[in-house]
Amino acid sequence: MSLGGEKSFKMRMRDMENAFKYRRIPYPKRSVELIAILAISCTFFLFMHTNKLNSRLKEMEIKLQPSEFSALGLTGNQISPRESSRRDNINTLHGTYQYLKSTGQIHNLNARDLNNTVKADLDILVYNRVPKTGSIQLIELMRILGKAHNFEVQVDPQVGGIRTLLDEYEVQELVDNIANLEDGTVFVSHVNYLNFSKYSESRPIYVNMVRDPVERVISWYYYIRAPWIFVPNRRKSNREMPNPKWVNTEFDQCVLSGEKVCTYIEGSAMEQVGDHRRQTLFFCGHNQRKCTPFNTKLPLEIAMQTVEREYAVVGTWEDTNVTLSVLENYIPSYFRGAKNMYYMGLNKDIRNYNPMKPHISEDIKNMLRKNFTREIEFYQFCRQRLHKQYIALKLNDLKQVDKDLQEPRDLAPRT
Repeated sequence: MSLGGEKSFKMRMRDMENAFKYRRIPYPKRSVELIAILAISCTFFLFMHTNKLNSRLKEMEIKLQPSEFSALGLTGNQISPRESSRRDNINTLHGTYQYLKSTGQIHNLNARDLNNTVKADLDILVYNRVPKTGSIQLIELMRILGKAHNFEVQVDPQVGGIRTLLDEYEVQELVDNIANLEDGTVFVSHVNYLNFSKYSESRPIYVNMVRDPVERVISWYYYIRAPWIFVPNRRKSNREMPNPKWVNTEFDQCVLSGEKVCTYIEGSAMEQVGDHRRQTLFFCGHNQRKCTPFNTKLPLEIAMQTVEREYAVVGTWEDTNVTLSVLENYIPSYFRGAKNMYYMGLNKDIRNYNPMKPHISEDIKNMLRKNFTREIEFYQFCRQRLHKQYIALKLNDLKQVDKDLQEPRDLAPRT
């Protein structure tokens, strides 16, 4: 082959290679449309499947939450003598259940008799939230539920965040303002119990949350010393920054050294707005003489009577599932689906979490409990009432579980 012929052959081969390399294969227009439809269909299928899988995972998460029945000791699981002793405490769900059984009260238990929601004349929910009881968590839950059930949550824009003791004129004005809200409104405020009937106004639905009194005062102690709390507040009120010693003194040091802020003396008067040792105050009312003496009998009695007579539900995050179940059933127009909604992610988003709060020893807590006897009694009263409301709802199921556990099992081997 001549040199020119060889060169010509190589050029033809290169042209052929380029033709294959850069070739474009024409597709019919309908084929392109079909591929696009298939791609969209696959994407939609994956989206639906993922959404369904996510819903199932959420359902499983809810089912895996600690069972109220297990708290009642009705799952048939083995319970150690030490755990059984703790469960029999009247302040636990199990203890309340066993007490009602042993006294025969279980037979007369009726959820309707324990439901104060039916006494309300206004379709307005008043949540006079107690500080440091997880109120922001409940507010967020109600806001989410409000979108589903068509109600609004109105948080009182009070100055300073707390309004406990009010004079007659202030109470009258606040009661009138709440009574004039639209139906289907939740009114939230750090304020003592408001007696609407006293001011000739229709009664709303009352709800609140409580917390172990000792845990609550410890939480408050560190909350007001957190820089993201005291710095903005001091700037707003144009006051000097706090003494570094006040900020840096640990709670246990404060208690052991006998500092005034950490001494809880029975009968002591209320010192200032930020004196939050009295949980009963938020249920007692605005009578300074009757309601402010710390850890005394009269505020306790008034607070318990108010809860029993007026409040639809007084819950606690220390009994999360029980509280949510009772809210769902006793105030369904506002809380239907609360448990499912809560476990869709809100349970993992703890508001007002304070990483500066250290572990406080049980010795220090036990020292405080001696001075919080009536405050603790009120807290336990609210929990027992909550447990009683829950047991009344689940009575038929509980009786059936009890019956099943008492029936002898056939232990004969299967053939």
